[in-house]
Amino acid sequence: MGASLEEKASIVGRVGILMLSCGTGAWRVREGMNTIARNLGITCSADIGLISIEYTCFSNNLSYTQVLSLPKTGVNTDKLDQMERFVKEFGNDCSSLTIRQIHNKLDTVQRKAVIYSTFSAAFGAALACSAFIFLLGGGLVEMICSFIGAGIGNLTRRKMIDHQITTLVCTASGVAVACLSYLFIFKLLELSFAISSQHEVGYIGAMLFVVPGFPFITSMLDLSKSDMRSGLERLSYALMITIVATLVGWLVALLVDFKPGNFLPLGLSVLTLMLLRILNQDCLYAAFGFF
Repeated sequence: MGASLEEKASIVGRVGILMLSCGTGAWRVREGMNTIARNLGITCSADIGLISIEYTCFSNNLSYTQVLSLPKTGVNTDKLDQMERFVKEFGNDCSSLTIRQIHNKLDTVQRKAVIYSTFSAAFGAALACSAFIFLLGGGLVEMICSFIGAGIGNLTRRKMIDHQITTLVCTASGVAVACLSYLFIFKLLELSFAISSQHEVGYIGAMLFVVPGFPFITSMLDLSKSDMRSGLERLSYALMITIVATLVGWLVALLVDFKPGNFLPLGLSVLTLMLLRILNQDCLYAAFGFF
């Protein structure tokens, strides 16, 4: 490929920033960038964080350095799968292409719409939180309230994300709406069916959709591979989201005088409980696909 170092480096950097935008860890981004660089006949050294990449490409006695950054972090496993396929097949599919043609292929990946709509993501959050609260020991009342609360809360959060609102505000608003929605449904059921006030214990289930599992996992993987910058940044981000969600949930509970305790006994046989837990675990795994 008779391209300049700057042109080859632009491909390496763009592959890296696209993979980083999918929420994957630094070690996987670096591996993808190195694979592309080797196929282009250059070497690459990259310093990768949560939303930025600083990298230098070398060829003979020349070097080219560039800094790329993202406006926000997120998770898109479908796009990540496409990028991994692109990297794996780069040597065979792109060896005869020009730099412009390679960028066009990357444009196609970048512009690909998300699989699930905002409402689908809200339904997935509602289903996951509802199933998870049963696995924790909750019953039908807690599941219904968590389903509605988490669904409305995640819908609010996703709508705010679509409008480019900052992450902390999106998280705090989504959790507050989820908690208030749980409260409203709980009070409605309490007035209509005289249910026990102890069912407020499922309140925590309405806000579980904000738990940043992907950043927590990738931070541990990065730290285990000595990618300290990325690992610490991801861990700090995950802790920040968790702390904000916890404080908002605690504040709402304080304002409405919610005092969650232990779950009420379900009164189910061991076999029935086991089968229902298996069913809800399957629902939980299926729901994760919507996020």
